[in-house]
Amino acid sequence: MAPAVLGFIIFFIYPLTMTVFYSFHRYDLLSPPQFIGLSNYDYFLNDDPRVWQSIRNTLWLVAILVPARILFALGVSQVLISVKQGVGFFRAVFYLPALAPPVAATLMFVFLFNPATGPVNESLRFLGIEGPLWFNDPNWSKPGLVMLGLWGVGDVMIIVLAALLNVPKEQYEAASIDGANAFQRWRHITLPTVAPVLMFAAVTGVIATLQYFTQPAIAAQAASGHATVGGGVGGLLGYPLGSTLTFPQWLYVQGFTNYYLGYASVLALVLFAVAFIFVLILLRQFRDTFHAK
Repeated sequence: MAPAVLGFIIFFIYPLTMTVFYSFHRYDLLSPPQFIGLSNYDYFLNDDPRVWQSIRNTLWLVAILVPARILFALGVSQVLISVKQGVGFFRAVFYLPALAPPVAATLMFVFLFNPATGPVNESLRFLGIEGPLWFNDPNWSKPGLVMLGLWGVGDVMIIVLAALLNVPKEQYEAASIDGANAFQRWRHITLPTVAPVLMFAAVTGVIATLQYFTQPAIAAQAASGHATVGGGVGGLLGYPLGSTLTFPQWLYVQGFTNYYLGYASVLALVLFAVAFIFVLILLRQFRDTFHAK
């Protein structure tokens, strides 16, 4: 057990302990840490001008993006199961976007949804519809990121599809003989069988979305016409108007642009605590919903 225990101590316990230690200090990587008590925590709660905006944006993405990806993956998987011809081709088509590098995929989406020259708005104009500004509009930037997430849903779709294919067919046959309709078969056979996979997708999706960094950062850069992630370049961070500013981005800026490593440690601890609480709630909800039955 020594390798596993050592790895756990070196790569989890020690970093977590040092993060807690630095959260009570002023530290910039260059000079020795200076103990300042709870000042970093007080600044987080009362004085940080943008942290609460980043929290709202991140929680919005968790509440919308994670369920949307799971439901879309479940729907696509159900459709693929019913396909009789060319099923391998369609599976590949839906899975391949998940292999696209996040930076390239985000740049492509910003180009497609360009309000002036993008193919999406050009198609809408052809139909007589004036398209929105997408990544240049604070009301549409986060929905644009959700559509990007749905486009790359292949990673979730493939495990949901595997779970659906493993549902025992004899249970469907027995339920049909007992007079169960399609919805009742799905509700009482399919859903409980694939529930562990859906829970896995929910837990990993929440953790990944709480750490959502690359796509909103690249979308802000590309839509604004700049090429930096730093927080002091003309309000670029979170463009437009802070609508794509996520909590990990603000943590990065505080730690590695402003070199406030002590305050960044507070943000990291908050992120860890929130992720831990979300996972506990999801696991308890799963246990109460399915194991009780």
